Amino acid sequence: MAEDNSIKGKMPQFPEPYWRTSVELPSFPKLTANIETDVAIVGGGISGITTAYLLAKEGIRVALIDSSTILNGTTGHTTAKITAQHDIIYNEFINHLGEEKAKLYYEANHQALHFIKNTVSENKIQCEFTEEDAYIYTNSDEYLSKLNDEFAAYQRLGIESEYVDTLPLSLPMKAAIIMKKQAQFHPLAYLTHLVQEIINAGGTIYENTTATDIEEGTPPIIVTRDRHKITCKYAVSCSHFPFYDGLSMYFARMYADRSYVLGIKTEKDYPGGMYLSAENPKRSLRYTSMNGEKLILVGGESHKTGQGICTIKHYEALEAFAEETFGIKEIPYRWSAQDLVTLDKVPYVGHITSGHPNILVATGYRKWGMTNGTAAALLLHDIITETENPYHELYTPSRFNADPSVKNFITQNADVAKHLISGKLEFVSVRPEDLANGEGSVVTVNGKRAGAYKDDEGNLHIVDTTCTHMGCELEWNHGERTWDCPCHGSRFSIHGNVVEGPAEKPLQRIKTE
Repeated sequence: MAEDNSIKGKMPQFPEPYWRTSVELPSFPKLTANIETDVAIVGGGISGITTAYLLAKEGIRVALIDSSTILNGTTGHTTAKITAQHDIIYNEFINHLGEEKAKLYYEANHQALHFIKNTVSENKIQCEFTEEDAYIYTNSDEYLSKLNDEFAAYQRLGIESEYVDTLPLSLPMKAAIIMKKQAQFHPLAYLTHLVQEIINAGGTIYENTTATDIEEGTPPIIVTRDRHKITCKYAVSCSHFPFYDGLSMYFARMYADRSYVLGIKTEKDYPGGMYLSAENPKRSLRYTSMNGEKLILVGGESHKTGQGICTIKHYEALEAFAEETFGIKEIPYRWSAQDLVTLDKVPYVGHITSGHPNILVATGYRKWGMTNGTAAALLLHDIITETENPYHELYTPSRFNADPSVKNFITQNADVAKHLISGKLEFVSVRPEDLANGEGSVVTVNGKRAGAYKDDEGNLHIVDTTCTHMGCELEWNHGERTWDCPCHGSRFSIHGNVVEGPAEKPLQRIKTE
């Protein structure tokens, strides 16, 4: 549970999402034998669980595995806005992908919203589902023109919306656009119900079971770290970053982006609605219910994983914004999330490559996973059951839109090269013994770059900082106490264990005399 933060403005020492402390989460065994199933799904977030739920309901044998515990990745750390308003995006999609595909993107996410709404209603799921209007607002002259273009795109696409010059919140702003009748909920209360439905329908779930490879063929066989095998008709990767690449070079076609959330109790009342600033640094707002009171979720401060300022500064910036906007009584929770952004900002969902008819993938939700993840599950279900789906071509991972994909491919991989080289050339003068308790840093050990963390008892945990994915040098994440890769977004614990991929192998631990 989050520690008591009765002192005004005091943030919790350790990050923990409100969602995971406020519901009773089920637990499942580790896979300890070879098994056979119709569909094997890797990843226990919203995509994997919703896909398993849809298939199990139809009598299809499903086995779902997760490398850790289910609902503990990006889905467990979301702000849980259920909306098709994914920042300023529709004018860009019209210009780059064409009006037809921009409309399909909206419709896929709008359909996902209604799927969640109907599932909640039909199953009487107690998950604090409420309809809310979603606002994008700006106080910038530069972004005012972008907001006008976005509203024009809404009109072209037939999106129910409104252009306003005032907000229910007392925020500095010049204008805002509203996407009507969007929603919010408690994501884990919703998904734990789906999990139970999977079990009731005969599906199986295994935790602490890491998939490391696929033996291609008919049928495909998923291989776990413990060398157990899952033989299946379809293998589906919903593991945030695909655990299996299939020569698709996903590491070069996406980048990892982090953002931060404070859960606060406020002096001023919150009027409802969901809000997002158009300009940077991003500011995201919504509320949820906590013990009969409103807990305001203040999010934003997006940046590429492993890059930028000390991560605790992002929390402090959100704290200053919240104090100025609402007045802070208490900060019971803080947490962060990481998601992947594709070259054209549309998720990759479908066959991992055109040459793999029985291996599917879903990734790259750009922090809008509640609707994108649900839309992905609906599409995966239709591919597996050979049902026609209008969004197949839009999401296919094999696509390559020349504009903007070529430019973004070059930019992203130039950035990777820069960080790969700079990390190797860095001179480090800090020694492990220089650290204070509770401090982590890049250090020098035996003349070589390493990473050290000194815990509260004064014990040192030292690891090799070379990422086991492609050799980039890791940076210390003070806010989350992890080692993060600035190239492809892998993250490791203070003990060197993989927290997030694409890396699969842990860091080498270093012992000192």
